[in-house]
Amino acid sequence: MDFDLPTDLVVYLAELDAFIAAEIKPLEQQDDNIRFFDHRREYARTDFENQGLPRREWEQLLVEASRRADAAGHWRFSAPKKYGGKDGSNLWMAVIRDRFAAMGLGLHNDLQNEHSIVGNFPFVAMFEHFGTPEQQQEFILGGFARTRRTAFGLTEPNHGSDATHMETRAVRETRDGVPGWRIDGEKMWITGMHVATHCAAFCRTSGEAGNARGITCLLVPAETPGMVIDEYLWTFNMPTDHPRMHFEDCWVPESAMLGPEGGGLAIAQSFVHQNRIRQAASSLGAATYCVEESVKYARQRKPFGEELARNQAIQFPLVELATQCEMLRSMIYKTAWQMDRLEASEGGHKAIERELSDKISMCNYWANRLVCEAADRAMQVHGGIGYSRHKPFEHIYRHHRRYRITEGAEEIQMRKVGAYLFGYLGPRKGMFD
Repeated sequence: MDFDLPTDLVVYLAELDAFIAAEIKPLEQQDDNIRFFDHRREYARTDFENQGLPRREWEQLLVEASRRADAAGHWRFSAPKKYGGKDGSNLWMAVIRDRFAAMGLGLHNDLQNEHSIVGNFPFVAMFEHFGTPEQQQEFILGGFARTRRTAFGLTEPNHGSDATHMETRAVRETRDGVPGWRIDGEKMWITGMHVATHCAAFCRTSGEAGNARGITCLLVPAETPGMVIDEYLWTFNMPTDHPRMHFEDCWVPESAMLGPEGGGLAIAQSFVHQNRIRQAASSLGAATYCVEESVKYARQRKPFGEELARNQAIQFPLVELATQCEMLRSMIYKTAWQMDRLEASEGGHKAIERELSDKISMCNYWANRLVCEAADRAMQVHGGIGYSRHKPFEHIYRHHRRYRITEGAEEIQMRKVGAYLFGYLGPRKGMFD
């Protein structure tokens, strides 16, 4: 077994480091852009007088950084080559995300907006697997050209983790001789609607509550009458781009349907594994950053004439966190490598669900928990300055705390692991019957 990173990956990491130093760090420093990353970051990013939405200058800066990364050939790295990408693998993306987050806050990789100079594009997989050729042309190429941006309309006020009981409904209705769908219902936490051109609205079109079948995905243009944003929900980490919204007599034509009628839940789950392993890698990198910064500070700080690091009460919690980081890194990289092998196999995504879904959930829920523990410990080690906004630990905690709820709450992921472990699902199914 060879645990060394591939040589070409190591070379590419060096290329990314050079690009960040030459292009991104200078942009981060010019025109007081550092205000978005220093102690002023939450205020600088948030237009508190406009529903708490992101300030336009902040989002423009992120666009400029990704534009430069795209010109250098990095932004679309994970996308297929036919869309200008490099067919970036799960292993490579995990290593890059881990490395970037371990660098600390910066314009190279600010996950509060899911921004990175090496982008993550779940919409590509969604349209690649379920879209018509026309939809692929419009939404994949349009997404990279920034003329299309699709928000993910799954969650509802009364139904979060359990999408099978969603109350939003769509019924067939013809208007002006054009067949289509009328949508009525409520949605919540629909991230990015303030800049989205479309909402991928998941609606029950048949079947009973609790059935996985009978849910359909409809692409609703943002200006469609009857799709209304009610409010943007202020969150632990501001700015917000998460609205509560409703559909009332909202009509779209038949061509708005993405994927098969009644098969929308498969769309919602199609890229969850890819997202979860990359999110786990990011949380791991941020945890590593917190540990390393705490070690440096403990060696420099000298209360009572001795390094803070001499105290076992400082050492031992950081030793445990560092140990968990090392173990988790091995598991994340191994799992990402296994995902790549299964993706290339005849089984593809279905094989990943059957063989690896529990391992991906293990990586994700543990990494998201670990980074919160590491950020909290960094605040404790740094004392008062660690609690202040002049250090990034409070921001890291506030941001990564959401991942213990989103992309599948950790309880949902632990339930998945339990189902595989006890043989209700996965390769061990039936083993104990």
